[in-house]
Amino acid sequence: MQYEPTIGLEIHVQLSTASKMFSGAATAYGGTPNSQACAVDLGLPGVLPVINAEAVRMAILFGLAIDAEIAPRSVFARKNYFYPDLPKGYQISQFELPVVARGHLDIATEDGETIRIRITRAHLEEDAGKSLHEDFHGMTGIDLNRAGTPLLEVVTEPDLTCASDAVAYMRALHTLVRYLGICDGNMQEGSFRCDANVSVKPIGSTTLGTRAEIKNLNSFRFVERAINYEIERQVELLESGGKVVQETRLYDPDRDETRSMRSKEDAQDYRYFPDPDLLPLDISKVQIDAMRELLPELPRAREQRFEHTLGLHHADAVNLARDRAVADYLEATISAGGDPRSAANWILGEVFGAMNKDGMAISEIPVKSEMLAELLSAVSDGTISGKIAKEVFEAMWQGEGRAREIIERRGLRQVNDTGAIMAFVDQVIAANPEQVEQLKSGKDKVLGFLVGQIMKLSKGKANPQQVNELLRQCIFD
Repeated sequence: MQYEPTIGLEIHVQLSTASKMFSGAATAYGGTPNSQACAVDLGLPGVLPVINAEAVRMAILFGLAIDAEIAPRSVFARKNYFYPDLPKGYQISQFELPVVARGHLDIATEDGETIRIRITRAHLEEDAGKSLHEDFHGMTGIDLNRAGTPLLEVVTEPDLTCASDAVAYMRALHTLVRYLGICDGNMQEGSFRCDANVSVKPIGSTTLGTRAEIKNLNSFRFVERAINYEIERQVELLESGGKVVQETRLYDPDRDETRSMRSKEDAQDYRYFPDPDLLPLDISKVQIDAMRELLPELPRAREQRFEHTLGLHHADAVNLARDRAVADYLEATISAGGDPRSAANWILGEVFGAMNKDGMAISEIPVKSEMLAELLSAVSDGTISGKIAKEVFEAMWQGEGRAREIIERRGLRQVNDTGAIMAFVDQVIAANPEQVEQLKSGKDKVLGFLVGQIMKLSKGKANPQQVNELLRQCIFD
């Protein structure tokens, strides 16, 4: 390949405030069209916007989490353009003086390398409304419920060089904003969406190529596919003697291609100027220090602690630390007496499996952390086997009570008595002379069959370790 890509991302993070950026209208998703748009959102004459203080606090918290500079004074500006779902004819945003600037986020690549992605800025702004094309037979409907919803637009430097790293960055940012509690991260509802700026340049060149911006990507898979397609499109265009034009493009997932929407504006085309209805935003050191106290342990730090302090495998630590609620559940299980590795294995296996099957979040599951810890304790002290534990877990999931109650009620306690297990061993040896001879002749795989027969005879209650030991003694001693 004679060209190398350069990628920058602009990610729109919808802040989880109850009201909009500059009005008291609700931000709840799914309301009747235009039922959550007030006079301020519509820009009616005589109304004035008021800054949402909670949105500002969330922006500060994010800035601290990415080790950025928090501007002591930032300014809101009007970004002027016409679009049907922008009722005022301008969007209130930030331009020259954003609230957050010059931060970074470290990500792990597919090769396991850690790279640092510089974040140029994160600025507060309001969302536009939504155009509805499907239900109006050749006409377009406008729903202004989203108009005025608070956004934090997070803009990277052009530090990314492949689609997979872009997705890794996007996932890391998605994890971070959910950890901070400033965004629910629901991509299907538009709470977390991405614009990707893509260009290509000759390998070794220090001059960036002409960029195309791919708008409104709302899944990790679409981001990767759209960027890869756009890289290939630009390379093919240049190699055939064509020229890349600066434009905004739309990704069509059905055709797996990007299509031109309109020429891409530069900043001067928006005629930015300070919003005369909003005073500059002053943020004191006291406010910043107060927000710093609210910072939780961040995802990468938690991953590393899970791996190095709890002794979890790297991949398990990453998977468990990705969701703050899952990580909290793991730690609560350990605090209640669960072994760290056993707890991790059960959460990644049985708990996640049941969650996926029933479509539940970790906060909704019926098996609370102390209940899982009790089940793990019953396995570790020999009360039940690992196989029986899965049956007990299923009963717990169905609401039948705690682990030890279920064990006693169902008569599932593990048989640890040597004499009782020996009786099962003798029966299986007597019933399977051919397999016993095969085992004696070195066919070790037969051992599993014989152990299985003993476990079946004991209805799964015999201690598997004792079964193995006693079976070997009887056959080889």
